[in-house]
Amino acid sequence: MASSSVDICTLCKEDDISSNAITWCTECDVFLCTDCEKHHKRSKASKEHSTMRTVDYHKLPRFMLETSNRCQDHDKRYELYCAFHSCPCCIHCIANKHQKCQDLKPLDDILKDFKSSAAVPLLKKDLQDLRESFEEVLKHLKDKIKTIHIQKINGIQEVRTTRKLLNDYFDKLEKEILTDLESQHSKLATDMEALVQQTENRAELIEQLQEDFSTMTKHATEVQTYIGLREIEKTTSQATKYLDELESSSQFNDVEISVSSTVKSILQDVKSFGNISVKSSRKIFQTKTGRKDQAQNLVPMVHGIEQIKPSLLNTLRVPEGEILQTMTSRILPDGTLLLFHDKENSMIQYNSDGTLMKELMTFEEEPYDLCFVKDNTVAVTFYGATKLLLVDVEKIQLLKTIKLAYNGYGVASDGEVIVISHKGDSKIMILNLKEMTEEFLEEICVHRISLFNGKIYGTHYYDNRVDCYSITGEHLWAFNHEDIYQPEGIAVDMNGFVYITSRGENIIVVLSSDGKTIRTVLCEEDGIMEPCAIDINKELEIMLITCLVDNKGGAFIFKI
Repeated sequence: MASSSVDICTLCKEDDISSNAITWCTECDVFLCTDCEKHHKRSKASKEHSTMRTVDYHKLPRFMLETSNRCQDHDKRYELYCAFHSCPCCIHCIANKHQKCQDLKPLDDILKDFKSSAAVPLLKKDLQDLRESFEEVLKHLKDKIKTIHIQKINGIQEVRTTRKLLNDYFDKLEKEILTDLESQHSKLATDMEALVQQTENRAELIEQLQEDFSTMTKHATEVQTYIGLREIEKTTSQATKYLDELESSSQFNDVEISVSSTVKSILQDVKSFGNISVKSSRKIFQTKTGRKDQAQNLVPMVHGIEQIKPSLLNTLRVPEGEILQTMTSRILPDGTLLLFHDKENSMIQYNSDGTLMKELMTFEEEPYDLCFVKDNTVAVTFYGATKLLLVDVEKIQLLKTIKLAYNGYGVASDGEVIVISHKGDSKIMILNLKEMTEEFLEEICVHRISLFNGKIYGTHYYDNRVDCYSITGEHLWAFNHEDIYQPEGIAVDMNGFVYITSRGENIIVVLSSDGKTIRTVLCEEDGIMEPCAIDINKELEIMLITCLVDNKGGAFIFKI
């Protein structure tokens, strides 16, 4: 994009001096003349900044020229990136709009080597595939126009050949059928030409985006490249949707114009010259439409066990004079935390930043385990007690007491059923919440449990083992390993990986969903000392681990 006027040095302009700029600083977002550029390179604060020629700057696409390294609302440099809102933030943005956002990362980490990341060649290939697809579609549509034109000529010839056998009586009928033929052809041709024009416009847009993409990857800053990619991906996603809709619509069907003559017999029996039929048949056409929902693919998702690297978000420290029960903890859907006081048998709620919110209620017996059920409801089991309590943590009230046939231990729920382990009796009870019916799975001895996608995962503290069962009681796999010593808590993440607190080894290990691969992801260097309870909020992608910290209990909140 060429500039229509001379660029003025931004720094000189502030001093009412008009000096022609020769470069543009990608870090400061300013134009620099020859003298200012020399000073800019000598300055300790800006000598590492990258610059580009003004002529190259004006080659960038318009939407990139409108981007900046500074926040438009606060005129502060972008420093962080909010994954929840998919936008860069300055320090004032954090205080105003992103106070409750959990996933804030340094922008430099997001943009580091972004041009050389996998997202760039992937988008380049998507653009090329889309362009090729549009070229193929246009060729097919134009061939269809030629074909129906030939079919029209053949139809006319058929009509005129037949007319030679008839007398003037059929002149009127001939005119009618030709008019009908012309009308049908005109409608088809008009519709197809309109479709061709519409498709050409989108193909030209993709071609322009290719040019913009090439220029962007050569001259744009990391921020501009990132934002530019998202803008381009929006357009390519729309183009992909257009091609998908075109393929599935009747507009893309092959059509055939033909004339069937019914007039080759006795003249007085002829009532019409024939009729025009348009047959449509499904055209099998495979286009290269690239990736769907491309904007979501800029940040790669974790698919392998080797890519699991929890990062510490916050640390929960117990107030002076209090002791936290480390055996049980849960994350609620809003990100707040539920734990218990060790001596007072009271359930307490913490903010996700590790600060105490409030005490909810106190129980007569010592709680053993709890889980979130649904609609602000949690279920609580107790040491040596044959009962299960359902508690509304929003209204802070007891909803229901459910009598159990055995002592309840580990408890888990998916909102439809509550699963309770009875380790002493080697049973698991499944409580159907809708029908309030009970079902028992026999010969299953586990302590803490987790429920995910119809599978029950459990730890056996004394046998140093982790087991997996189907919801019907079928034993799917068991896992023993030297790193699993005194396993206590267990949780499953959004990808089906199983996290276990190996209390005797002071580590957190992760198992693959098939129970065949193990990896240590946290250890003593991460503050893990006698880890007990563990819980994962799959929607927020955060993990809570309670440990024995300073002999009074504590908890760590990780991003996974």
